[in-house]
Formats: sequence, C-alpha cells, structure tokens
Amino acid sequence: MTTPTAVITGASSGIGAATARALAAAGYRVVLTARRKDRIDALAAELTEAGHQAVAYELDVTDRDAVTVFSVFLDDYAPVEVLVNNAGGAIGTETVATADPADWRAMYEVNVLGTLQTTQALLPLWKDSPGTVVIVSSTAGLATYEGGGGYVAAKHGAHVIAETLRLELNGLPVRVIEIAPGMVRTEEFALNRFRGDEGRADAVYTGVSEPLTAEDVAETITWAVTRPHHVNVDLLVLRPRAQASNYKVHREPQEN
Repeated sequence: MTTPTAVITGASSGIGAATARALAAAGYRVVLTARRKDRIDALAAELTEAGHQAVAYELDVTDRDAVTVFSVFLDDYAPVEVLVNNAGGAIGTETVATADPADWRAMYEVNVLGTLQTTQALLPLWKDSPGTVVIVSSTAGLATYEGGGGYVAAKHGAHVIAETLRLELNGLPVRVIEIAPGMVRTEEFALNRFRGDEGRADAVYTGVSEPLTAEDVAETITWAVTRPHHVNVDLLVLRPRAQASNYKVHREPQEN
C-alpha cells in the first residue's frame, strides 16, 4: 500500500510542527516546509528516527517561483493527498490610524497570498484523485477587535479563500477544511506579534490556566483530515473553554 503524503507549510514551530508530528503518527509521509531550514531538518530527523517518513524542504510561500519549483519536487512523493496551509502570523497591535502599511502587507503576503499560491500549485494533483486542502485561519477571521486590523483583515482573507474554493471545487474530489483556532499559546506567535517583547507576549495568557496548545490544534486538524473522504468539515472553531469570544476571556485572579 502506498503511503499518502501530507504537505505542511510553516512547519518549523508551533501548530505546523505539531501537525507534522500528528499526521506522521496517523500514517502520512510528511513534507515539512518553512523558511528556517535548520528547524525543519531537525524535525524531519526526529520523525525519521521515530520510524515515520518525513522530508524537509526550505520554502517561502510568498515566493511564487519557489512554490512552482516545489510543486515539481512533489512529483517524487505521490500521492500527495493533503495540504495544510499553516504558514501565517501577526505583526503589531497598532490601530488602523497608526499602523505601518508594511506590516499589513507582510501579513497579507503570508496569510493570504501564501495560502493562495501553495493551493494553486497543488490543485492540479486532484483533478481525478482525492485531495484535502486545510486552511488554518483564526477566530480573528470571524470577528474583529481593536488593534488587530491588519491581522484580522488577513485572516478574513484566508477565511474567504476557504469559502470560495469550496464553491469553485464543488463536484471535484477535493475537500476544503478550515480550522479557526482562538487563543493558542505557542512559543512564538505572541512574541512575534509584540516584536519580541516577552512581557507583553506573556500578558496575553495571564490568568488563563489552560489556553489551547499547538498539539490541541494539530489533533483537531488530524481528526478532520482523517474523516471519511465524503465528510467535509467546512469550518471548525476551536477555543479554550476560558475564551467565550475574542473579547471575553476568563482569567483567574493573580497574586501580587
């Protein structure tokens, strides 16, 4: 029996790395892509040592030519059955009035155009054979909040790609699954958003005893992907119990 391949973008840390581990454990050969080659090389070695099939491929999803070359590389790893569009991220918390357009452009490039380009590159593989496109969006793509304009706009874009693609591919053997996590504590997301300010990054989770983990999201992605192929999980919103909405989060009192 041929081992199916799953491609994960942004696999160098956080949700992407956790998803690679979960899909490998579920029986997929995983192709790990990210810009930080040392990270994905180490993860591929870890998975291979554990008896899984894994390969690392340095890729910037915002580089269209590089994505095209990558799609040719995948010819050696057929059948490719799953694409997890996880590469993304947030930069800054400035208001619309004060935001730097360069930050918004960078977020749009990776969250929206990166997802577009990798999806376009792999779709031809699934004209006649089963495929699954997973888009990791965010609850930010469903509801806005102050100081989140650029990231919210980008994740709304990712959400709309999923909705539109599902309509356009209707009748083809391709599922489009959107996973929208809420508050997830990973080693880098908040730190990157606050430009390396560890104090502000840590404050996001202050008093929240159990925010989601990368593994929580990875397990959810793996569950959705491994449903029978006629079952499409259109949109799954995933939050910690303490987070009722983007605005309402229960926080335990902190000792002084």
